[in-house]
Amino acid sequence: MPVESPYPSFEVPDIDIWTFLFENNNREYPDDKVIYIDSVTKRSYSYAQVKETAITFGTGLKALFSWRKGDVLALYTPNSIDTPAVTWGTHWAGGVLSPANPGYTAEELAYQLKDSGAKALITQLPFLTTARQAARMVGLGDDRIILIGDQRDPTGAIKHFTSIRNISGATRYRRTKVKEPKEDLAFLVYSSGTTGKPKGVMLTHGNIVANIMMIAVTEGTNVSWKGGQDGKGDKILAFLPFFHIYGLTCLIHLALHHGTTLVVMAKFDIESWCRIVQDFKITFCYVVPPVVLLLSKHPVGENYDLSSIRMMNSGAAPLTKEVVGAVYDRLKLKVKQGYGLSETSPTTHTQSWDDWDNHVGSVGKLLPLQTAKYMSPEEKEVPVGETGELWIRGPNVFKGYLNNPEGTRNALTDDGFFKTGDVGHQDAEGNFYITDRVKELIKYKGFQVAPAELEGLLTSNPAVNDAAVVGIYKEEQATEVPIAFIVPAQGIERTPEAAQKIISWLEKRVANHKRLRGGVKFVDEIPKAASGKILRRLLRTQVEQEMQALLAKDTVIKAKL
Repeated sequence: MPVESPYPSFEVPDIDIWTFLFENNNREYPDDKVIYIDSVTKRSYSYAQVKETAITFGTGLKALFSWRKGDVLALYTPNSIDTPAVTWGTHWAGGVLSPANPGYTAEELAYQLKDSGAKALITQLPFLTTARQAARMVGLGDDRIILIGDQRDPTGAIKHFTSIRNISGATRYRRTKVKEPKEDLAFLVYSSGTTGKPKGVMLTHGNIVANIMMIAVTEGTNVSWKGGQDGKGDKILAFLPFFHIYGLTCLIHLALHHGTTLVVMAKFDIESWCRIVQDFKITFCYVVPPVVLLLSKHPVGENYDLSSIRMMNSGAAPLTKEVVGAVYDRLKLKVKQGYGLSETSPTTHTQSWDDWDNHVGSVGKLLPLQTAKYMSPEEKEVPVGETGELWIRGPNVFKGYLNNPEGTRNALTDDGFFKTGDVGHQDAEGNFYITDRVKELIKYKGFQVAPAELEGLLTSNPAVNDAAVVGIYKEEQATEVPIAFIVPAQGIERTPEAAQKIISWLEKRVANHKRLRGGVKFVDEIPKAASGKILRRLLRTQVEQEMQALLAKDTVIKAKL
């Protein structure tokens, strides 16, 4: 029988995100409570300021661009405290936000702009050149690009979002209300698929409202808008990307919902992270395994006072008992784990705060309002303790993939279960474990890398006859990295120099997280099934068996981290 959540059930109101966050009569904290603060400039937004800014930005969208219900605004920027106001201003105007990785090349960004049908693009000045290139590829002019952040375009050609807000006669515009929260889209986040091209995950207002309330059952009982060492409540350190649904929901939305202060980092580095924890007295932090591993080993952690942290929550990949124990023994930092996907808004499971050092390796228990089951390859439910693919059903499960009915049919069952593509099991106490993936995606530090996309690019290189890409796990980084098996073209010598040329060639064509950090291995042929499908599992097994030898050979070239 499918597993129900052990948490009490409750009703999710049939309302949109704006109503849920800004027309909430049960909000406990005051309007002047600071919610978002830049870790470097100290610029901040209170609840009242972010609401006012969102309204004026949404008004600007309507006045300048005749913004309509369902219009898409693309976001191409690192973390910024302006992102929340832009997000909800888009919703106020009836629009949909589609965040993109700021590491994307112009071609990668252009694909998302075209597929989403974006009507305008938000970026920051350091990313303007690439943003412009991508916008031109899809027919968006400079008048459709908007800057956020502290820098403005010195030429004045590109408007800053503060200018978008200052529109005369704006009082005649009103909020475009969402009539069907369970159907109307709030976000289009892009998730890589095994076909190579990213898929637009359609998340509704109802999905996000439900997931906020589901997470609040656990995290909401442990964080508060008041109290703490300075009487100003919990402070959460936000370095995980806002362009991912993890950052959008668990950081941006939950902070406003709980009234906690979100200290925003544009980019992670270990010393800055430690310094911000000490200076701001951070109490809670969402992290990923490579950061936990770094904290367990890097000497800089001992130079700062990190004692204000009451808990960290790690996602994206499992943590071992040894790493969790090492961080606690060394720095007295507690780390619990959770699980989620873009298609589930994202969080589906989490460990409770009082269970952080038990069942290590588990992603915790199923959050409320959901049903889950593990299925065999024949799509038969397997008993407790046996391995299968995890299927999940709940109000947080996405509507489908944009412009991809076949992908939607393959992912969602007729009775509403989402096939996660992740393999694992549950124990007798209701703890869930994720052990492998049905899908071929490589996860580099939480980012998804589609092997087929890299293979398509590599085979377009004149020096490459055939290629296959798999992920290999590197313990020293606590993450998977892509390695390419290359059948070289005739006349290409199998040398370290030739391999490095291929690595460098690809680096210029993909985002940072897609680089061949596992290197290149020259082979005579790529193993394939009769259907032509690459047998990546054979290659992965070969790599695992030969890893130590491969690293010592000239045919494996390690890319720069």
